Amino acid sequence: MGWFFVLLASACEIGGTIGLNMFSKKKQITTGILFVGGFALSFLFLYASFSSVQVSVAYTVWIGLGTAGSVLFNMILFKEPKNMIRILSLLLIVIGVVGLKLFA
Repeated sequence: MGWFFVLLASACEIGGTIGLNMFSKKKQITTGILFVGGFALSFLFLYASFSSVQVSVAYTVWIGLGTAGSVLFNMILFKEPKNMIRILSLLLIVIGVVGLKLFA
């Protein structure tokens, strides 16, 4: 169940990042709710994961997946630059996260 919470926390962090991007461009209540709510739920689910996943591993996986997902979604939704170095860097983050999950 702990790994499920880590994945939920990462997904909420991605949602919070998308909300932050949208809120910075146009201040609306809905984008503010996505921004604040996404990050709040992210911390809640991350904290819930600590009961069955080591804090150091859960935190690292949460950061890695959240970062990679945020960059990917921002490239897709907000037309951020896409180049081979960025994509390779994302791939390296994902490989590191999978390695931690497999050997934790």
